[in-house]
Amino acid sequence: MKIDETSLTPIFVQVAQWLEEEILMDHIREEEQVPSTNQFAAMYKINPATARKGFGLLVEEGILYKKRGIGMFVAEGAKEKIQKRAKERFIHQSLKSLLEEAQRLGMSKKDVIEILDQMEENK
Repeated sequence: MKIDETSLTPIFVQVAQWLEEEILMDHIREEEQVPSTNQFAAMYKINPATARKGFGLLVEEGILYKKRGIGMFVAEGAKEKIQKRAKERFIHQSLKSLLEEAQRLGMSKKDVIEILDQMEENK
């Protein structure tokens, strides 16, 4: 992970996003323990309170859970929750703007689908 201090995205949000990405990529699996916030803060040279805040976001969302005296773990179903939210964001942000731009350019839905099919074939 690389913390982007110049980003408009707060560091604690970057921490949460990194953990989500690690879960999506199966680098950290459901029911596995995640690094402690102090370990995480030391690894990435950030304030432990900032790391705690990022982890806290994921606890609130049910992605992580705490085992008292042991640490934090990835919740069962976390990957599915993350994927569902990412798909919704993709549909509402990326696809919506893609279709709006296509309409501005006079392209039909059929045109867009044909282009997507061609792009998939040329992978």
